[in-house]
Amino acid sequence: MRDVAVIGIGQTAIGEHWDTSLRALGAQALRSAAGDAGIEMPEALFVANMLAPRLSNQTHLGTLLADHAGWRGIEASTVEAACASGGVAFQVAVRSVASGMIDVAAVCGVEKMTDETTSSITTALATASDADYEGAHGASFVALNALIMRRYMYEYKIPHPVFGSFSINAHKNAVNNPNAMFRKAITQAVYDRAPMIADPINLYDSSPICDGAAAIILCPVEMARELGKPIIQVLASTSATDTLALADRADPLALDAAVQSAKRAYDRSGLKPANIDLFEVHDAFTVMAALSLEAAGFAERGTAPYRAQEGEYALNGRLPISTMGGLKGRGHPVGATGVYELADLVTQLRGEAGANQVAKAEIGMTQNIGGTGATVVTHILSRVA
Repeated sequence: MRDVAVIGIGQTAIGEHWDTSLRALGAQALRSAAGDAGIEMPEALFVANMLAPRLSNQTHLGTLLADHAGWRGIEASTVEAACASGGVAFQVAVRSVASGMIDVAAVCGVEKMTDETTSSITTALATASDADYEGAHGASFVALNALIMRRYMYEYKIPHPVFGSFSINAHKNAVNNPNAMFRKAITQAVYDRAPMIADPINLYDSSPICDGAAAIILCPVEMARELGKPIIQVLASTSATDTLALADRADPLALDAAVQSAKRAYDRSGLKPANIDLFEVHDAFTVMAALSLEAAGFAERGTAPYRAQEGEYALNGRLPISTMGGLKGRGHPVGATGVYELADLVTQLRGEAGANQVAKAEIGMTQNIGGTGATVVTHILSRVA
């Protein structure tokens, strides 16, 4: 197997793109990534998306984006794993290059959500859960996460305001990200008075509905050296699954798929949590950020919200997270999120994060979560001298 490197990244600003189509967003990100990589055309394209069949009446996205990017004739396909689609698409691309079957691969995560009504989007998002045993009973995706958060607060005796530190940190970091949706800092007081969406999840516990596309170009490390590109090597790309329905889990707060995915990533890379310089966490909801941090070995169970409150996850903290705003501040165009996380991590490892640059960032990790923890993908990347 060959070592794999990221040589190009591209992304659109996240927001409500009323006048830009799904195909245009994807092609823009792909052309930007290809330009960054210094290539004309990849051999294969893997498109990550969750909602286009329902919200855009569009399938066959691989070919659609290859055509619109001007890359007719290449291999192209679509990957779907709910909110973890971006992470899984990247994993597929890594394996393709590592195997030697593909030399240059492109990954594009794209999602167009805001053209539909909130009720239609809520219904579409609910398909990430169990349609027969959750969706059919009216359990929206935010409602399921509210059940998790309520149980977390009960088990560990944590008051709701403590979770505000995750949102405050994310919004603070988003201020300096030109591609972030919410470039405005918030305070604890603003968090505390936010309206409830599904008790105890309030407006600032939840990531936004939005549009966006991000793309990545991969090739073997040897080729990256020949191209004279900064080498960001993929040390691990692993995934794991859990039950789809929340009620089927022995412990809904364990996030077993995240535990297994992280363990496999550490084993594959030969690293430990203490070796990770920064972590792009899947903070679709504040409680999910806490569960991800704990499952990945960065905090004991029931302690992550307090660690956030103490500043451990700030840019100058022990383990910076959501360094460019995360899902809460940057935005969460669901199928594209895993690719945005990776693009943010590569930006940090290249030393190109500007005011948000994490000092001495050499090894970073991302975790992309599908559903309420049913699919979890973990990636570890490193800057190579």
